[in-house]
Amino acid sequence: MHSPLRLPLLSAFLPLLAALLFCGSLCAAEPLLEKSDVFPPAFNGIARYRIPGIVVTTKGTVLAYSEARRNSSSDWGEIEVHLRRSTDGGKTWQTPQHTAHSGARLEGNPHKKGDGESEQTVNNPVAIVDRETGAIEFLYCINYARCFSMRSTDDGLTWSKPVDITPSFEPFRSKYDWKVIATGPGHGIQLKTGRLVVPIWLAYGKTGDHAPSAAATLFSDDHGKTWQAGDLCLPNEGDFANPNETMITELSDGRVMLVSRSVSKANRKLVTTSPDGAHHWTTPVFHPQLWEPVCMASIVAHPSKPGTLIFSNPHTLKLDKEGREVPAGRGKRENLSIKLSRDDGNTWPVNKVLDLGKAAYSDLAVLPDGTVLCLYEAAETIVCARFNLEWITAP
Repeated sequence: MHSPLRLPLLSAFLPLLAALLFCGSLCAAEPLLEKSDVFPPAFNGIARYRIPGIVVTTKGTVLAYSEARRNSSSDWGEIEVHLRRSTDGGKTWQTPQHTAHSGARLEGNPHKKGDGESEQTVNNPVAIVDRETGAIEFLYCINYARCFSMRSTDDGLTWSKPVDITPSFEPFRSKYDWKVIATGPGHGIQLKTGRLVVPIWLAYGKTGDHAPSAAATLFSDDHGKTWQAGDLCLPNEGDFANPNETMITELSDGRVMLVSRSVSKANRKLVTTSPDGAHHWTTPVFHPQLWEPVCMASIVAHPSKPGTLIFSNPHTLKLDKEGREVPAGRGKRENLSIKLSRDDGNTWPVNKVLDLGKAAYSDLAVLPDGTVLCLYEAAETIVCARFNLEWITAP
């Protein structure tokens, strides 16, 4: 039997309890946007950090990595790969570690003579988180001519000795007699089947030249022990001019989608899909909403709802004096924007500016709580932005 005192108290708290339950189920979180410098200019004795990549491990640790260009911002030169860890969701960052290359030096810059030959260009780092083993596979190239893989089994603290996997690229030679190979850049993915997939591109002009180019994937079905070549899915043919730096994601139905950079007249990203990330790619198409300023972009699936994708890229086009789009024009690398799709990338109805200023390459990852991380080149630095879906969709 209830006491006379408790009944009024209970009835007084019932409306408050109902309101809290209602808000907890329906009220959205507040928009979140935070930024921190990860690889600032002249940091750690490096002239310029470029080509960012970012992943979240199975333990929730964030690994941010980039090319550490010691003497200049050039694609060629004395270049290392540096990595920083964050154990608080990308708010603060640990001391950088020189991750690659840890093997014997491989020197040689085909664009220089004499002293330039002593340079070692370590380029295009790509990390892939293996959800089944907890390991992080790490691929990178040297002098755009050889490709290596490493593995970390302690959440990115230490890495195994590099293994040369350049022979994995040989099947592509039957189509293009490549002189240049490159992974990513950015990140690779693990499919629901357990397969690891990494986008790659190759160039078959003069030694060291990055064009003409085409793109494809490498895949591993044994947790990174061996790597195989997929079909060459983005050829340099017809309207598809020099596909190269390609981003990858798995769609809600298990298909794999590639979004590729190109220098085509359409000024749009190229898109193709495959049932397994390696074979039976669809004929590439230009997506009308994904503008192409000839710059690396990124794409990632968000766990909030099947079919939810997030895309980052400088959202610009080159226009003539009359305001008309210039075919094969190179838009400025600025106005870095975040796009949101709810239908597996068929449409991108939401476009939110992340950085109005100079901004170029970017990579995306998602924390266990759904917070999105965007590691991107902002002017002379590399910044990590933390934001949620509410920020993307807020007015």
